[in-house]
Amino acid sequence: MATYDELNTQNHNITELSNVLSRLVVDREMCDTKICCELFYRYVEKVTEHLNLIDKSYSILLSSSDPKAGGVANQFMAGAQELKKIFSQYQKRWCDPKNKALKVADHDTFYKEIEELFAMVLKRIQDETERLYPLIRELTGDMNRMA
Repeated sequence: MATYDELNTQNHNITELSNVLSRLVVDREMCDTKICCELFYRYVEKVTEHLNLIDKSYSILLSSSDPKAGGVANQFMAGAQELKKIFSQYQKRWCDPKNKALKVADHDTFYKEIEELFAMVLKRIQDETERLYPLIRELTGDMNRMA
């Protein structure tokens, strides 16, 4: 299982990539650069990897006798599902995975949607840090590992 240090490192890396990409994609010409595309695909990979790792923690919450834990698990599972759906739709609309490129025909819409995506992911990271991790620590008594 993952340690909280590993999860926090993942969150830091995702946040850092969000911040850098946010600065790059504001400029239409930067969207077509190899570096921007490489960073975006790395971002998608990191977020997906993180969500998949967090998915393994829900069983701890669902098996708890604490009714609050089940509610939190359901909220985070629904949020993860929604985020994965949005990522999938976003990639279908704006990505060319074969060439690891972005397809930005309408920059204004692309920029608006990517900023919304970044905001959702950053909100999710904040919620994990403030609500999910502390609850799992409380239930398991383990301050170092998720389970």
